[in-house]
Amino acid sequence: MLLACIAGSLALRHIPGVQWVWWPLMLLSTLVHELGHGLAAVIVGGDFVSLQMYADGSGVAATAHSGSRSAGAIIAAGGLVGPASVACGLFLAARTERRARIAMGVLAGVLVAVTMLVVRNLFGVAFVLAFSGLLVAIVQFGSTWVARFGLVFLAVQLALSVFSRGDYLFTPVARTGAGNMPSDVAQIADAFLLPYWVWGGLCGLFSVAVLVLGIRLFLRPMKAMTWPG
Repeated sequence: MLLACIAGSLALRHIPGVQWVWWPLMLLSTLVHELGHGLAAVIVGGDFVSLQMYADGSGVAATAHSGSRSAGAIIAAGGLVGPASVACGLFLAARTERRARIAMGVLAGVLVAVTMLVVRNLFGVAFVLAFSGLLVAIVQFGSTWVARFGLVFLAVQLALSVFSRGDYLFTPVARTGAGNMPSDVAQIADAFLLPYWVWGGLCGLFSVAVLVLGIRLFLRPMKAMTWPG
């Protein structure tokens, strides 16, 4: 299942007529990236104010926090490691068909809540609702195997986005649909002094480590249990 998802994902860009599938998958990684910023803001005691997504694959998350340098850096890093962290969670949830079905339903519910609470532009609302609707349809009408395969496929997309969009880890400027602004690594560098590319490298290494953990957990054999009676 894992190998099929990886092979299919890598082939998407090269099969005539289906390259368009890559676009919503790119938007998915953007969504998770921006949600990572928002969740990090909540963790440090701040607020997730709003989220906007754009058709070019960019996004902007507005957050509020205490103003401390460390809080700002953590929020910036949350987006960078978000896709890998979520991929790890999806791999873990996909270990069994029943768990995968539940996780997909929970994910759909979370996205609907996110839409109502923080998504603030029409394109973002349309995309998040469409994606959550797809997840609901899989849970409602698909088999448990389909739900499990879908969860692994999503995890692989997020994992691959760590590498396909890895250049963002080493740029000081973020070019978004809302205009140019300091990149996440530039904001971390502003808080902790070291060059932005150092923080980009550290976030990249952390993401790879989390992905390796998630794949190992997914591939780990299930233990057989016997019970008296």
